[in-house]
Amino acid sequence: MKSKIIKIIALVAITFALGSCSNDNDEETAGVGKLGVEFDNVFGSSNLILNTQNNVTSQGETLKISDVKYIVSNIVLTKEDGTTFVYPKAKSYFIVNEADAATQEIALENIPAGDYTKIKFGIGVDKTQFDLGASGQGDFLTIADKAGMLWSWSAGYKFVLFEGTFTSASVTTPTSFMVHTGQTGTDYNYTEVTLDLPTKALVRTNITPDVHIFADVAKIIDGKNKIKLSDNNEGGMGAMIMGGTNLPLITANLSNMFTVNHVHND
Repeated sequence: MKSKIIKIIALVAITFALGSCSNDNDEETAGVGKLGVEFDNVFGSSNLILNTQNNVTSQGETLKISDVKYIVSNIVLTKEDGTTFVYPKAKSYFIVNEADAATQEIALENIPAGDYTKIKFGIGVDKTQFDLGASGQGDFLTIADKAGMLWSWSAGYKFVLFEGTFTSASVTTPTSFMVHTGQTGTDYNYTEVTLDLPTKALVRTNITPDVHIFADVAKIIDGKNKIKLSDNNEGGMGAMIMGGTNLPLITANLSNMFTVNHVHND
C-alpha cells in the first residue's frame, strides 16, 4: 500500500512539473517586445572610414568613400516554427547613413514574443508604395528628400547612394564617382535580402535582442558583378552611374552585400 501511495505522489509531482514547464514556456513567448537591427558598414574585412581610408577593389581601383546611404524597408521576421511577422508597412521605411550613427540602429517595437531565426528586408522603396503617389508616402518623402535620397518625385527615390573619389592604373588623379540606384526606365531596381540568424533572436517582454548586420559596401560594385569605375569615367569628368545597363547588375550585387555577424540577447 505504501509503495502504491509513493508511486501516486511521484506521478502527481511529474505531472505538476511538466505543467509548470509548459506554463513557463507559454509565459516566455506571450506578449510583445522589441528588436534592434544594427547596420555596420564595412569594406571587405575592414570597418568603413569615410574620406580618408584607401579601399582597393579586386579590379585594382582605389576608392576613398565620402558618402554611403541606403533605404531599408519592408522588414519581415521569421520564427523558429516558420511563422512570420510583417512589420507594419507604414513604419517600415528607414535610411541608413554612414555619416550619422543614430540612423544605423533600427529600433523595432511591438514584436510578438518568440524565437526568431530569419530576417528579410528590402533595399529601396517597393513599387507598390511608390505607386501610392507623393501624397501616399507619409512623412518618409520629406525624410528622404532631406537626406538626399530623392531625385525628384517624378524620378523617384535613390535606393542606394555611394559616392567618393577613385584612382586606377588609367586614372591616376583622384576622380569623383557617384553610384545611385533607383527607378530607371523599365528597371525599378528594388530588391529584397533574406538572412539566416546564426543564433536565435529571443524576443521577450524583458529581452530586447540586437541583430548586428555587416554591410560590405565593396560589393556594390565589386560583388558577383564587377563594375569598373574607370570604364564609366566619361570624358574624364567622373564615373556617374545612375542608370543604364550597370544598374541592374549593381542591384543584383546587393543580395550578397549583407551578412548577420551576431545576435545579442540582452
